[in-house]
Amino acid sequence: MLFSDANADYKDARYVICGVPFDGTSCCRLGSACAPLEIRKASHYFETYNPLFDIDLKDIRIHDAGDLAVVKNIDETLSMISAHADKYIKDEKMPVMLGGEHSLTLPFALACKKKYPELGFVVLDAHLDLREEYRGSRNSHACISRHILEEVTKKYAAIGIRSGAREEYEYVAENKIKMFSADDVYALGIEKIMQEIRDYIKGPVYLSIDMDAIDPAYAPALGSPEPYGLTPRDVRDVISCLAPKIVGFDLVEIAPAYDSGNTALLGAKLVRDFMAASAKAGLCF
Repeated sequence: MLFSDANADYKDARYVICGVPFDGTSCCRLGSACAPLEIRKASHYFETYNPLFDIDLKDIRIHDAGDLAVVKNIDETLSMISAHADKYIKDEKMPVMLGGEHSLTLPFALACKKKYPELGFVVLDAHLDLREEYRGSRNSHACISRHILEEVTKKYAAIGIRSGAREEYEYVAENKIKMFSADDVYALGIEKIMQEIRDYIKGPVYLSIDMDAIDPAYAPALGSPEPYGLTPRDVRDVISCLAPKIVGFDLVEIAPAYDSGNTALLGAKLVRDFMAASAKAGLCF
């Protein structure tokens, strides 16, 4: 099954959707490998017209490249999908990656960095993910933000954080990393936080949405659920605010077996909102 309204050929497409069905380093709830299919199924429940952005998705050039091949080993899987990520960017496509676990973000962010040396990175996540290694793997999903900071860009901001080891919080303080907790969003409002991020990251942005940034009351089917999270509207506001700057996008960490489909439905809606917001805004940085 293809993502709804993905009716363009690869050559003509502006947005290229790809699934990466891998959850080999997931450590709480397995099952995010099943998310790309469930998100695609859920994408067909919506009207093509998005009234918030006054965009009809049937008028956007979207191609669904299907699921990328993966193997059991995370290092080999990252190497395999890197070739696809590099091709999408070289061909001037906007990659829209459906995970799978969060470790899969790295090849897409690195591909964007090659084209946009001043790339910034914004992640919505419940967890800091700043470990050097976790359970014997340096490419665990618990290490993704450490990789981004060390291999992709220092222009980094995290929103929705509410979990991490003491050492990770110390790393944030020592390195003056721009991090906003879910409590910060609740107290200050997402608009104020986004203004600070836009002042900090003025150029192109890669946006990564780990669905556990959202409170499990709204999105219960997650690999690592964490209470006291963001609302879906907070996430939509981030997408809308950053849309003119986004050059790469992913949505990860849904574990569909843990609800009756509502989390995949929300994930599909956020993906559709991203493409509508991006098409409406156009690139501007």
